[in-house]
Amino acid sequence: MIEIRELTKRYGGATAVDGLSFTAETGRVTGLLGPEGAGKSTTLRLLLGLSRPTAGSAAIGGREFHDHPPGPREVGALLDTDGVYCRHVGNTARECLTGLARRYKLPRGRVDQVLQQAGLTEAEQRRVGTFSLGMRQRLGVACALLADPPVLVFDEPFNGLDHRGLAWAGTLFQRLAAEGRTVLVSGQPPIELVGLAEDLVVVAGGRRVEGRRAALLLGRDGRPRVQVRTPDVAVLAELLTDKGASVVLNDDQSLTVTGLTPQSIGEVAFLNVVPVHELAPEAPGR
Repeated sequence: MIEIRELTKRYGGATAVDGLSFTAETGRVTGLLGPEGAGKSTTLRLLLGLSRPTAGSAAIGGREFHDHPPGPREVGALLDTDGVYCRHVGNTARECLTGLARRYKLPRGRVDQVLQQAGLTEAEQRRVGTFSLGMRQRLGVACALLADPPVLVFDEPFNGLDHRGLAWAGTLFQRLAAEGRTVLVSGQPPIELVGLAEDLVVVAGGRRVEGRRAALLLGRDGRPRVQVRTPDVAVLAELLTDKGASVVLNDDQSLTVTGLTPQSIGEVAFLNVVPVHELAPEAPGR
């Protein structure tokens, strides 16, 4: 279990996290959602002992780490994909993971297991320096899973993932939680995380927000809203409704779609050969 209690972090006259409190339960996926600059990454760094709080506490299993980050067998974390998991970008994905397994004194078989979990088996001999952002995200997740920890913390893991990557990540995180782990995932709304997480914590300006303001940040009813323009309005509206979305035809003949992400809408349109001229998440608060 992760417990955040009245957590505060100030940098000079700026407050990055302001009295934040929430709990991430074992066996569940908890989503930490908010716009850029909301304090999500700072919160996770405080939790992992990479920075010291100004006030309050951040504990994992009742333990605060302060300036001593937890070991890989305690917590698996993905905080940055820019080379931090593999110092030598000329190494392959397998070499990177093998080096970590040697450092952690883990059986070599774990490398094969996490390569498969991350969907990197076919790319294991590719050099990390050639990876796209989405591929680096997968490698970062594999590194976090390597020592088989009971607690997992992922900061913005959906960045750079296409619709297949989003589906992979959602299925993996839910399975990890079902195995009895604590899974804390941050992201910016609207995002697949809204439908993935069993518990949502919405933050803005370093503070937790609830009620109407949280709904506005997430979209109506806490679900993402997407503006869509297509010359085949009736066809696409019917297809999306069949997928469980709520579809509203606006006066300008655009569609407002609630309940499906842009990636999911784009996939439906592509598979049914429906042209799309605009596909944009609705700005929070509209």
